[in-house]
Amino acid sequence: MTTTARSTPARVLIAADKFKGSLTAVEVADRVSAGIRKARPEARIEAVPVADGGDGTVAAAVAGGFTRHEVEVTGPTGAPVTAAFALREGTAVVEMAEAAGLQHLPRGVFVPLTATTYGVGELLLAALDAGAHTVILGVGGSATTDGGAGMLDALGARLLDRDGDTVPWGGGGLRELVTADLSGLDERLGKTEFVLASDVDNPLTGQKGAAAVYGPQKGASDADVTLLDDALTHLAEVLGAQEAAASPGAGAAGGIGFAALVGLRARFRPGIEIMMEELGVEAAIGRASLVITGEGSLDEQTLHGKAPAGVAAAARRAGKPVVAVCGRLAIDAARLKAAGIERAYALTDIESDVERCIAEAGPLLEALAERLAADRL
Repeated sequence: MTTTARSTPARVLIAADKFKGSLTAVEVADRVSAGIRKARPEARIEAVPVADGGDGTVAAAVAGGFTRHEVEVTGPTGAPVTAAFALREGTAVVEMAEAAGLQHLPRGVFVPLTATTYGVGELLLAALDAGAHTVILGVGGSATTDGGAGMLDALGARLLDRDGDTVPWGGGGLRELVTADLSGLDERLGKTEFVLASDVDNPLTGQKGAAAVYGPQKGASDADVTLLDDALTHLAEVLGAQEAAASPGAGAAGGIGFAALVGLRARFRPGIEIMMEELGVEAAIGRASLVITGEGSLDEQTLHGKAPAGVAAAARRAGKPVVAVCGRLAIDAARLKAAGIERAYALTDIESDVERCIAEAGPLLEALAERLAADRL
């Protein structure tokens, strides 16, 4: 009599970022899990939503076991907003977009010259008050181009004009800066380890700087970009920190990276690397037979420090196969494979109408995951 050996159920890790504007990273994981179970109910699924330091980083940390804390802070326009940070065993994940992100601006309204990071400083203080001794400052999705001056102001710095008054908020106000004194910064900052987590390695100023590259996305005209770049250059000169201004990451999130390097003595690290460490992604990869990553748009930017590239690199080191899910695919198969992703499944593969893909991303992603499971498991 012969017996047939039972095959071992596939162990699937879902480590995907958000589909911006449609689904959070947690919702992506839920929909992919549901689709896989329809096709392969026996599969063992582990979900670890990921982020690269931009908007959605706190949510990913909370999904990974951190505790969510909410506090009222100053938003980018000066109006109060509710912002959150995540905390676990003395490590805080602070997402600057929670306090100064584009989502806090009225729809269609931009304030490129006056938007402030003051609320980010307030959020950092709240994390310190809650007992943080290590802070991961995730930056991205900002409405601001103030070089982090507002953040430094909230933390106790004195940024003064010729009359001894605090300069106005926003990058435009930095033109009036005459003296900058960081001696009044909260003393707890010196006892805290700060990590600047970003997928952006731009310098503060110049053609690849914060104003030139990202200012137009925040409503800055050509004249505004020139003004803001000059203002950021002036800020670095007054602080005597031109070397820091040229450092990778200084131009992140409207230059808040510069303030983090100078005022917080932060270490710059790719956001996906530090978040993968905190969330235990590499250990989860080790348990998996297939890794699924992804984000809303898989494009050239994905290959330069975005979450899917980081997950794929870690999986490659572990010898595990990787596929991706996305809303739209804008890179060819060869580029994908070079990044360690065997294949990408896009919503546009099953629905050509992009507007519908955005509006109905959840059920479409579930159907896409069912197809992926039938192909791969």
